[in-house]
Amino acid sequence: MSQPPSPPVRVESGQKRVRVYLAGDLVADTRAPLLVWENANYPAYYIPAADVSAELIPAGRCDRQPRLGEAEVLHVKTSAATAELAARRYPGSPVPELRDAIRLDWAAMSEWLEEDEPVYVHPRDPYKRVDILASSRRVRIELDGVTVAESAQPRILFETGLPPRYYLPVTALRMDLLRPSDRSTQCPYKGTAAYWSVDTTAAAEQGRLHTDVVWIYRSPLAESQKIAGLACFYNERADIYVDGVLQARPKSPFS
Repeated sequence: MSQPPSPPVRVESGQKRVRVYLAGDLVADTRAPLLVWENANYPAYYIPAADVSAELIPAGRCDRQPRLGEAEVLHVKTSAATAELAARRYPGSPVPELRDAIRLDWAAMSEWLEEDEPVYVHPRDPYKRVDILASSRRVRIELDGVTVAESAQPRILFETGLPPRYYLPVTALRMDLLRPSDRSTQCPYKGTAAYWSVDTTAAAEQGRLHTDVVWIYRSPLAESQKIAGLACFYNERADIYVDGVLQARPKSPFS
């Protein structure tokens, strides 16, 4: 059977001023960014070529994407640094809006600003929302049959496209089972998270170490201040009871 055609690439004009820096030097400054959904999860920024001030040096190679066309791969050079293979240009793209735009590799750049505020990981999706609500539901977390957290004062975080997340006071956790982790992650909506692992070997016959299963935002971004200092377990990796009812483990990008 033939494969169904891929959906068209979605492109929208952004309304935010976007600036990009490499080692302290300005790479791009635009008031007309393009939001391009290369995948269904979140958009990427494409910058009008006229708004890129860094030198773009052909790398002598191309990269073809089925829905975007053939990209010329470029090095990004400023007076302070060079980011190799850090930009792409699609002059013959089947998506007309992309033909005069530059895609900068997010991780290769030192800093991205939306207006005057840093943004992390990827652009904020204008069609995603984060609601954080105080609740009186009783939430209990089990790992290997051991209750590792329980509270009747959760904050429930509802984020478009993801399962509800139950944030609990740290005092509601079995602190004796927590093990520090070096892992940290960033979210464009919430900020930087630190992690713990949970070791149930001393508390359960079939116990084990559950690596990086719980996280905390100690200093979240302004719009997510309600979860500051609260801890959350992956629904995908723990048994979560809400008002005594075991919740199904969801399928998500974190499964």
